[in-house]
Amino acid sequence: MEILRSIVVVIHLVGFATLFGAWLVEALGKKRITRLMHWGVAIALVAGLALSAPWGLTHDLNYVKIGIKVVILVIIGGLLGAGAARERKTGSVPAGIFWPIGILTLTNASLAVIW
Repeated sequence: MEILRSIVVVIHLVGFATLFGAWLVEALGKKRITRLMHWGVAIALVAGLALSAPWGLTHDLNYVKIGIKVVILVIIGGLLGAGAARERKTGSVPAGIFWPIGILTLTNASLAVIW
């Protein structure tokens, strides 16, 4: 069971890396929202929800931490949706939508490691 959980952790990290990597590339380039960012947030959400299930662990899960991370991920998803819609309408993503995506993504990863 621990091997399966470890595989899901790796998938979760791949989702984070996809989201943050795509955002970082765009931060250094055209500052737009890409489909890869949407895929990254979806992978991170699904794998994160799978990790929040009890896997026969001997220790308790920190549901406050999990809840905060889910809320941040939902906000990131909302910003991605709003940014993509704004980009289709005006041709660019406002800085007030683009930069918080990266900041919140890094915050979410930091919470996972530090907390």
